[in-house]
Amino acid sequence: MSPSQQIKSALLALTLLTLSGCGTLNAINNLNEGAGETFMQIWDKWVDSEGDIADATMWEVKVDEDITLEEVIDAINSTAVQNNIKNVGELPLSDELNARGIKSGVIYVMSFCNPETARKMIDFSPAMGGFLPCRITIVEKEDGLYIYSMNMDMAIKMGKKMPPELLKDTMQVRNTIWEMLQKGKTGEF
Repeated sequence: MSPSQQIKSALLALTLLTLSGCGTLNAINNLNEGAGETFMQIWDKWVDSEGDIADATMWEVKVDEDITLEEVIDAINSTAVQNNIKNVGELPLSDELNARGIKSGVIYVMSFCNPETARKMIDFSPAMGGFLPCRITIVEKEDGLYIYSMNMDMAIKMGKKMPPELLKDTMQVRNTIWEMLQKGKTGEF
């Protein structure tokens, strides 16, 4: 972390402690390792995006030139299968929009889940069900295709400390989603 980031982090922590007292300190002490760094990355992205919380909390990967939508989808699905993550749905949203007479570039939503890990997460925090299933969205912009997914470090590192086994399982899902983005970007199987 750079000195300016450390200063921002310290000032934010001091402000939070001053405003809310011991409750904030208790919450901070119950976070997973790396929470501060992840918070600062999201904070910086939020500031850079002029307050766009969706942009701040997403991973974004630009697909390499000459890689087709089908190659992206195949690479993502192949990575899911190799890592025991189930594809639980696909929504070719732009196809539906175009069928309704609404001109649209590619918007393709894919949903994935590891049922065992999902069950453990909901047992740990029922509110985590709101993050299920993991979604990956492929969006066409003027300069090509982009792949988006929630920055899972936010939910893992900035959340309440998980039991070691759950943390291990959740990190496996996180790493698989990250790998799906990287392989989708290149069309790699």
